[in-house]
Amino acid sequence: MEDTITGNGAAQIPKQRGEQLLDIAVRYAEERHWDVCPGTSLEPEDGVEHCSCGDRSCEAPGAHPAREDWATQATGSATVARRLWSKHPKASILLPTGRTFDAIDVPETAGFLALARMERMELTLGPVILAPNRRMQFLVLPGAAAKAPDLVRKLGWPPAALDLTALGEGSWVAAPPTRFGPHGAAQWACRPTPANRWLPDAEELISPLAYACGRESRR
Repeated sequence: MEDTITGNGAAQIPKQRGEQLLDIAVRYAEERHWDVCPGTSLEPEDGVEHCSCGDRSCEAPGAHPAREDWATQATGSATVARRLWSKHPKASILLPTGRTFDAIDVPETAGFLALARMERMELTLGPVILAPNRRMQFLVLPGAAAKAPDLVRKLGWPPAALDLTALGEGSWVAAPPTRFGPHGAAQWACRPTPANRWLPDAEELISPLAYACGRESRR
């Protein structure tokens, strides 16, 4: 399985060094045909970076929607994305779910365990985001949010017992290299490549993800 990192972080994740957020947002729209939306940003004050939302206790500083109608601002047009980030060059890059993909969100430790299991099973993955809040998001075909609870039940797990959430319409993920304040930047555990342009269905990944989350819940 290419471009997968292990729990010890031995492999390097592409960090898109040297590129501006504007260029990266445009590439997501242009090359992957993903909708992108500018979020909040980090603003320096007295040597400390704070979220532009103004909340000093913000849980995801610089990495969440900047306005209530953020979903209507999301665009799949590279031209529009370039214009949006030209106005707000430090804005984080948010990818709305429920459009070209949904995302299955799990704890980082469960995600690494699931990745190892998927590799042994020779499953084909889509891109996977590693967020600095110790969460991982596995990108899958749209529709996962609606059927994930039933898929988990069929595997013998009460959905409420697992720290596994499927993000669909109305939700979002923060795309690399968006920074979460002092916590670090989102990175690709499995980066977007031509080989994973076609995303897996949630049914293909739910078993190893549920198993890994179940292991975590028993610790």
